[in-house]
Formats: sequence, structure tokens, C-alpha cells
Amino acid sequence: MTRASTPRRKRANGVESRQRILDAAVAIAGERGYEGTSIAAVSAKCGLPASSIYWHFKDKDDLIAAVIERSFETWLTAAALPGEAVGTPLERVTAMAADVARSLVDAPDFLRLGLMLALEHRPTEPRGRTVFLQVRDIASQKITEVMRTLFPDLDEAAVRTLTTYAVAGADGLFVHREIHGEDVDLVAMFELHAQLVHEAANRLAARSTA
Repeated sequence: MTRASTPRRKRANGVESRQRILDAAVAIAGERGYEGTSIAAVSAKCGLPASSIYWHFKDKDDLIAAVIERSFETWLTAAALPGEAVGTPLERVTAMAADVARSLVDAPDFLRLGLMLALEHRPTEPRGRTVFLQVRDIASQKITEVMRTLFPDLDEAAVRTLTTYAVAGADGLFVHREIHGEDVDLVAMFELHAQLVHEAANRLAARSTA
């Protein structure tokens, strides 16, 4: 083994260990929530000592924040925002909604864990909650950009209203599937939601020109 290969192997091992820890944290938090997640439980799940976890993450809150960040990056890539510029506005918004739904089925941890934290209020706000609100704002900004592109006749107030409605509806559909399980066709529900968003956009546009 050469001297040059040793640092590379150590870095590779470090990356692999970090991913194992994050995967374990996702599994534990998905079952037990934020309060039920502990370094000891993550250690038992991933098979690495607690000292290894603390080498990568300062504490549980730092670990959960990293889980949300990684899951958000995975989701954002899979969601294909803002969508390809082909088809009518209805076709484009429907296709984008279907992509978002599929990405949430494949990588739900960002929204699942984030909503758990967002709905809880503590005297000291967990970093994971702060991170979720930050990345959620990034997603909302991207959706706002899509709304401006697809519905250029809307003013900024209407665009903000439409974005809020779209995000809130998506939250509700995701929570509904979390409650009722895989019997809920999230893609079909998101496509219907997109059609309602498109209808709402037309009504807002008509109201502004009335």
C-alpha cells in the first residue's frame, strides 16, 4: 500500500461511515420521531460506536439536521424542478407535480422528518427544524419561479398566493399518504392537485383583469 492510498482510503471509509450513520438515523427517526431518536439507538442500528457518530456530528440535533439536508438534496434532484419548457401550462404543471410526487415516494425523509419538527415548538429550537424551514423556503422559491413562468399574467401577490396554495395542498396529500399508506396513489393525487392549481391560476388571472 502506498502512502498516497492511505489518506484516500481513510476518506472513503469516513464517507461510508457517515452515510451508514445517516441511513440509521433516518430509520430510527422514521419509527420513533425526533424525541425517540438517540445516539445510542443510531449506534446500535448502524453498528458503529457512539464515538464514531460524535466524530461526524456534534449531537443528535446536528445529526437530524444532516439527515434533512441530505434528503432534501436527493428530493430536489429527483423532483426535476422547475420542469422542462414543453407543452401547455397545464401539461407542464401536471408533469412537474407528478415528478414531485414520485420523488416524495422515493425520498420522503426530508418532508416526513421536517414536518415532525416544524409542528413542534420548543423553548430552544432544534437545528433540524431551522434547517428544514430553510430548505423548505428554497423549494418554495423554486415553485414560485415556476408559477411566474407558467402564468406570466399573474401579479406578484397572486403568484405568492398560488405558491402557498400549491405547497399547502402538497403537504396535506403527503400527510394523508403517511397516515393511510401505499393505498393512496400520491402521483394521481398530485396530478389532480396540479389541475386545481392551474384552475386557480386562471381564476386569479381573470380576477386581476376584471
